[in-house]
Amino acid sequence: MSFSGILMGMGNPLLDISAEVPMEVVDKYGVKMDSAILAEEKHLPIYQDLIKNYTVQYIAGGATQNSIRVAQWMLQKTDLKTAYMGCIGKDDEYGNTLKECAQKDGVFVHYMMTEEEPTGTCAVLVNGGERSLIANLAAANKFTPEHLKTPLAQEIIQSCQYYYMAGFFLTVSVDSLVQVAEHAVANKKVVCLNLSAPFIVDFFGDQVATALPYADFLFCNESEAEAYAKKHGMEGKDLKDVALEVSKSPKKSTERPRTVVFTQGSKSTIVACEGKVEEYPVELLAKEALVDTNGAGDAFVGGFLAQLVQGKSLEDSVKAGHWAARYIIQRSGTTLGETCDYTV
Repeated sequence: MSFSGILMGMGNPLLDISAEVPMEVVDKYGVKMDSAILAEEKHLPIYQDLIKNYTVQYIAGGATQNSIRVAQWMLQKTDLKTAYMGCIGKDDEYGNTLKECAQKDGVFVHYMMTEEEPTGTCAVLVNGGERSLIANLAAANKFTPEHLKTPLAQEIIQSCQYYYMAGFFLTVSVDSLVQVAEHAVANKKVVCLNLSAPFIVDFFGDQVATALPYADFLFCNESEAEAYAKKHGMEGKDLKDVALEVSKSPKKSTERPRTVVFTQGSKSTIVACEGKVEEYPVELLAKEALVDTNGAGDAFVGGFLAQLVQGKSLEDSVKAGHWAARYIIQRSGTTLGETCDYTV
């Protein structure tokens, strides 16, 4: 096998176990809607609970993998290729499902495989169009920088010009992120990072502080932006001002200014760069057309990156991100059609 492409993702590959559930289930496991957490001991029965008692869908997940799948799907009319790395269980059913799904979407996967843990899973509790995520990382937590030394990983890293990592990966292997990011800085390539969840900001602050200086593009939603503002003495500040402050924070590469992108659900997306802030309105979707918000943020990033890697403008990138998010929330989970009919 060999690879030649433009965009690489590195993250936590998880198989989503998704089901429509009543609020009693949400309350039973002590979680909130529109949140994402790492599973604790008390949450572990949820996976079998869903499988036994509800109609479940198995969907290839993991935030970074979702974004790369969407980007590749939107790049299908081009010759541009994407790749993804993460850790799955060796020769297990869930891992094989993940691989098949990513490959079907055209993503080149180079998974690290472990015998220590099974492939990670994520319970997706859907109620009224909102979702709550409970991730059991399992094998995903075993990724190490050793995998980056494999000849194929080196080929992928050397070939790509853009790298994307969701904040969830900061709980697993900051050293791996730094290794890829240092390569990007040395070779004037582009690093994209997502804060991913308020708990990443709140409990993995040192890891965020290590990763952020490498970010040429930083993505997050309003909850994550507010958490970041609170932690860094900007509580109560307008999010446009917060975006500006983050865009001006220290940066490793002097090749380009940092661009900060805050999504806000159905409200305008905020983009800050070089001392300027722009807002891009989101086309509203009728409530009855909304199926599931799971994966909306991942899809936005995928759409955005699909334009960015083609050298398109920020406006075009945001527009594509909005389109991709709108497409995904009208489907169950991050599932994609055979063809992408997006046009600029």
